[in-house]
Amino acid sequence: MTDTAQTLRSHPWFFCGIGGSGMLPLALILRGMGARVSGSDRSREAGRSREKFAWLESLGFTLFPQDGSGISTPEQVLVASAAVEDTVPEVVRAKELGCARMSRAELLASLVNAATSSIAIGGTSGKSTVTGMVGWILTHAGRDPTIMNGAVMKNFVAADAPFASARVGGVAAPFVSEVDESDGSIALYRPTVAVLGNVSLDHKSLEELRALFGDFLERASVACVNLDDAEAAALAGRARALVGFAIDNTAADIGVVPGSIVQGAASIGSEVIDRRDGSVHALRLKVPGRHNLANALAAIAGASAAGVPVGEAVAALAEFKGLARRFDIVGTSGAGVMVIDDFGHNPDKVAATLATLKAPTGNETNGPVIAFFQPHGYGPLRQMGAELAATFARLLGPQDRVILCDPVYFGGTVDRSLGSERIVALIGGAAATSGTGPVAEYIPSREDCAARMVELAGATPSTRPAPRIVVMGARDDTLSQFAGDILSKLG
Repeated sequence: MTDTAQTLRSHPWFFCGIGGSGMLPLALILRGMGARVSGSDRSREAGRSREKFAWLESLGFTLFPQDGSGISTPEQVLVASAAVEDTVPEVVRAKELGCARMSRAELLASLVNAATSSIAIGGTSGKSTVTGMVGWILTHAGRDPTIMNGAVMKNFVAADAPFASARVGGVAAPFVSEVDESDGSIALYRPTVAVLGNVSLDHKSLEELRALFGDFLERASVACVNLDDAEAAALAGRARALVGFAIDNTAADIGVVPGSIVQGAASIGSEVIDRRDGSVHALRLKVPGRHNLANALAAIAGASAAGVPVGEAVAALAEFKGLARRFDIVGTSGAGVMVIDDFGHNPDKVAATLATLKAPTGNETNGPVIAFFQPHGYGPLRQMGAELAATFARLLGPQDRVILCDPVYFGGTVDRSLGSERIVALIGGAAATSGTGPVAEYIPSREDCAARMVELAGATPSTRPAPRIVVMGARDDTLSQFAGDILSKLG
């Protein structure tokens, strides 16, 4: 990537929305490669996530108000997502000066495609976790990777890196990145290794997703595919060379010895079998849930395709600490109420989180679930709301609660006619029909939701197992603080 690095250093960069989950790691990687990077963010303007922006400034990033003042020379390249409107001051000023503009995906694709070797992780759910796992395996194996992630990776957090969603490796280091299908930009990537975890409804129709993910597999030298996922498995034939992984499908190269899965409240383990040579390896994860076991198999397959022995990958994952906001246990109150912070925002992710909460864990009896959900926008809620409601109704029972506040809204012209009250009505209707679903409540204000959850937790008799509160949502950094505040109020 030497030539690319020199090109990146040849002109200054300006990130519009530099604190975003997709923008921040890219900005860190560019600066780590020696480029001059500055930026702005509307969250900074609103006074949110002060610690994050103070940290960026401490690293040497110059941050500007989002008023166009940071765009001052035609040599600057403006990095902005495709969703950024033309009326945003930075965009207006960049057009006036004739600055080049790149989307986040275009910049990331240029880095992935220029790398000596690359591992790109795709799929509707689990991308960030698998990316973190693969990155940690390669780091543990001495490969010195560059890692681009949409979430903070706990293994790389340090006093001087509290928001470690990126790692900058050596010049010829492998590049590990999650890649997004929601805007179609997955079509830009030509990775050495492509990993596909699952294919399900999110931002695009299944027909569009099948085409995008199939092409993604076909462009890679090696493709690693989850053979337990029917949609992903149907695309495996597009791979030029295939490494299959699965928990249940015994045709997979990387799999699980039947009957070997052991689940705990905050862990899961199994015997992993490499059917290519018959070897068996004991896997013990410090993160819970079958979905994380599937993520681990994806990471092991991806690392194996990149030349890391399966046994070495399994050993590395024993030290994997997880990601921020991925079933992230904030703490437990004095009364035993566990508070969990989670990124669940689409049906698959919500289902994985709820299934983990409801899964049997040895001899322990699980308490009721109080699930708080903040939709990450009116558009996504309109598209996937019915399936979200069905997920809550199917996986939770009468003893559980679902509480929704209004969706995230940062301004703009989006249609806000259909909100959270529709989802609550759908959950209630499904529960009434089946007689087994949860009680759902719509409370517009998030602060009032917190008070209601504390009230519900306190009303649980001490003779019964304590409830678990899970805070779910995306596109809002303040949700972690919200979860922490709930724990504080619980005492």
